[in-house]
Amino acid sequence: MFEPVIAPSGTLLGLLQRGRGDGTLHALTAPRAEALAALDHCVLRDPRHDWQVENRSLYYARLYLDLGGELDAIEAHLFSAEDVLDADECRTGLALAVLGHLASYGRRDALQLLRRYAASGTNWAWALDELALRDDDAGLRALAAPVLARFPADPEGEAELAAAVRDAFEPRPWRLWADDPRESIASRVRAAQEAGCFDRWQRQLRSQGPRPGWSVQAVFDWAQQGIERGAALHVPAARCLTAVAGPEDRPEIVEAARSGGDGARSTALRYLADSNDPDALELIEDAVSTGSALVVDAAVDAFERMRSLAAVDRARGWARRPDALGAAAGRMLACRGGAQDSDLVLAALREAVRGEGPDASTLWTLVDGAGRLGIACAAPVLRHVYRETASSHLRGRAARALAATDPSFASGFAVECLWDCEESTREIAARHAETGDARVVERLRRLAADPAEEAEVQTAVRSRIGPDMPAV
Repeated sequence: MFEPVIAPSGTLLGLLQRGRGDGTLHALTAPRAEALAALDHCVLRDPRHDWQVENRSLYYARLYLDLGGELDAIEAHLFSAEDVLDADECRTGLALAVLGHLASYGRRDALQLLRRYAASGTNWAWALDELALRDDDAGLRALAAPVLARFPADPEGEAELAAAVRDAFEPRPWRLWADDPRESIASRVRAAQEAGCFDRWQRQLRSQGPRPGWSVQAVFDWAQQGIERGAALHVPAARCLTAVAGPEDRPEIVEAARSGGDGARSTALRYLADSNDPDALELIEDAVSTGSALVVDAAVDAFERMRSLAAVDRARGWARRPDALGAAAGRMLACRGGAQDSDLVLAALREAVRGEGPDASTLWTLVDGAGRLGIACAAPVLRHVYRETASSHLRGRAARALAATDPSFASGFAVECLWDCEESTREIAARHAETGDARVVERLRRLAADPAEEAEVQTAVRSRIGPDMPAV
């Protein structure tokens, strides 16, 4: 999947792609055709950098409802020839999730589209999962025959069916079909369920991982074999060392951390850091200076996991380093530093935005640290991150930090956050937005009555709604 192209944050499309509350507010006042075109663009070309953790579907579904939007564009997207040529679930996943939410709001056309796609579309399993949460038993039973027809009645087809049943996110349709009165359907599904359970057991028996009685060197060898196969195993290997290594093995582990191969060195660094070994910090610093890129990443990650006062004190000395260890030191101080470290955390935050932009992964921790330490001088940088980042999760963290550092948050960004795509951001807004704004009162009451809203958001809303709340 190609990286999405994100429009500027000052445009309607850019706001909707980011899932910002202002996107909804602007769309509701823009010409309807323009707003629906931007909305369709977002749903058909998923704008998320990480679709597995960022939310957009409920946000877009609510906007379809508010605009009275038709689903013709989604239908054409789902049933185009490209659906056969491109089997990547990222192409259709967001559209199917939006249809799922619309179906839960009572849009019959959305429910019918999901049923059609589950019967004939390439990403049928996703559509079936959406229906499992929202369709009735009769609707699901009607899909049994077309779904099972996808799997030939030969050994290869039965194996594929067993894998589909085993990996299903929502088991409800398969359980219904296992009790189907049509024996040809019920028997196949029951056999697939049994085969899936047996396959899990077999995979556990075939595991090539560590065994009781392994030596320290055997663990190092296993980590190196993982690198050769393209799999980084130093983290589980370090846990294995905890089980197999004794005090007499420390010299061997220290030597591996100093000069071993990439697998052994990464494993030893992780193990020593987790054990708060007195030599861990020096070995980490040396690894950053002399190790390969893989070893440097492992050393930095091991350092950031350390909890000792010595590690925090060393971070204060490393925070101004212009390398990966300096960036890690800034993140450690953001997580575990004190008020005396505010200037170092602020400097790291500014440098990250200046050097890597508003979507840098290091900003997640630094933004949290600015809020935790209450760094008021960080508010301008946090506002920039809030406006410009394409990550809705990072924007939510910036909103939380602004709530702790920016006195204008309650009357400013908190208002638009009530329409944000992330439930955690809506929760922050529900706790902080000033109710003197009529839009806030109306929105709080709508969220309180919306059955699709998350429980945490509704709890925050109820804490604000009371007899003293002004009438809309």
